[in-house]
Amino acid sequence: MVNQVATIALVPLLVVQGCYVRWRTPKLPEPPGPSVGAAGSGPSLRLLVAGDSAAAGVGVASQSEALIGQLVLRLQNSFRVDWRLEAEIGATTRSTTARLAQLEVSGFDVMITSLGVNDITGGVGTKTWLKSQRELRSFARNRFGVTQLIIAGLPPVDGFPALPQPLRWYLGSRAKHLNDILEKELASEPSAHYLDLRFTLDPSLMASDGFHPGPVIYDGWARRAAELIFRACPVQIRH
Repeated sequence: MVNQVATIALVPLLVVQGCYVRWRTPKLPEPPGPSVGAAGSGPSLRLLVAGDSAAAGVGVASQSEALIGQLVLRLQNSFRVDWRLEAEIGATTRSTTARLAQLEVSGFDVMITSLGVNDITGGVGTKTWLKSQRELRSFARNRFGVTQLIIAGLPPVDGFPALPQPLRWYLGSRAKHLNDILEKELASEPSAHYLDLRFTLDPSLMASDGFHPGPVIYDGWARRAAELIFRACPVQIRH
């Protein structure tokens, strides 16, 4: 865990750097494209992607290059995919649960989440964050009948070019700590799968703001999510 003594000593600098990053970092928009759709043929797969700006696809030019677009592209040859995107810039775990509670839909088979960065930058504590994550998973199962949950871990914040040191070190350490606990917790939870987003540390693959994924990262993310879905919902894949 982050060294508490060092962190306390750095608090004034971390606060200043956090404000500076918010002021300096370009505000990229959510990419255009539908938030609801259907594609493919075969066994029905009702898919929900929910969460923050990364789930929303910030960093690419269109939803076809974002997580939802890349994922549906991989699934549509094997499933009839009815999909929905519920994500927004600045979303936290709790705000996402509240957002989903407003939906009037029948249900989903698979839910994929991207959450955590706004929680740690907002100062949410470990116990509070884990509790809100559990509440979101429970809500998805009870409200929507979700049978498979794919929970993305926090990205490699310690490699974000937009963050100066020591803020990058601090947030990266927090992210790693939460990921370690979350991965262990999900390992013993049936139908919940941890998706590690630290599959590339190449900053050149990020968006121009140095904070969000670029197309190649979204593509890798979608490929790993699709592999988990095929493993949990096996079908005869058609090429």
